[in-house]
Formats: sequence, C-alpha cells, structure tokens
Amino acid sequence: MRYDLHAGTAGTSSRALYAEFTSSTAEVRRVLQRVRGVLDKAGLCRGARDNIELVLAEALNNVAEHAYDAKAPGLIRLCLSLRPGIIGLELRDRGRPMPNLVLPEGRFKPLGGGGDLPEGGFGWFLIRRLSAHVTYRREGGENVLEILMPGRPDSAFGSAY
Repeated sequence: MRYDLHAGTAGTSSRALYAEFTSSTAEVRRVLQRVRGVLDKAGLCRGARDNIELVLAEALNNVAEHAYDAKAPGLIRLCLSLRPGIIGLELRDRGRPMPNLVLPEGRFKPLGGGGDLPEGGFGWFLIRRLSAHVTYRREGGENVLEILMPGRPDSAFGSAY
C-alpha cells in the first residue's frame, strides 16, 4: 500500500490523498480509515464525512467484488481532492469493466420474496443519492469512476437521480 498525503482544507483546491492499494477487504478498510482522517482534518461536518465515507466504501466494495474477485485482488488507485464545497473522488482499477460500459441506474429495488437483497439494489442507489455527480469511463484498459460529493450533507444533489 502506498499513500501520498497533502496538506489542505476544504477551503482550498488540492489533492488531499492519493493511495494505491489492493482490493482486499483489509486494504479497503485501511484506506477508509485513512480517508476518515483526511476528512476530519479538512474540517468537514460529521454528516458530510459520513456520506463521503459511505459512498467511497460502496464504490470500493463494488470494485473488490465485481471488477476483481476475492481470490485475485487487484490494484486500486484513489485520488481524493478537496475544493470549496465539493469533494472529488477518483477511483481507477484494471479489473473487469462495467456491463455495457454503463453505470448501474441506482434505482431502489425492493427486497426479494425471502428477504434476499437484490443485486445492485442498495449500493448504487446510495452512491447516486448522496453524490452530486457520478461518471464512469473505460480508458486505456482502466475503469475510471469519478464521484463529486457535496461538502455539506444538506447540499446533496442526489434527488435528481
């Protein structure tokens, strides 16, 4: 795992964290802890920090479970940037691409008959609901997921999704 931390606050435009790590559960957990520390130091309110951490956890778990698999973890690169009122998250991996190279729609899906959780039912719903903007592309053999998060929880733009 490699980290590159930069000083910065939510009032400046800067890359606050760059991390390269494997898609293993333990590495993802460590990165989320590191991100929590960066967001704490940036002076964001608790609601915004929680939303960002939840969205990032969902996105990283999707990479670990769907782009790669547990038996063959792969490399993930994360760049977190702080700008006035907005937090940028960029994830890059060389795993399997999204089906049809398109983001899941993120519509809420009801539970199955036996209480089973539907595939794609909650993670993408949460990501789209809590973020300001989400884009995906395949570039040079890499998946590139860009997520813009509001710096305040009451400024969430997700209702448009």
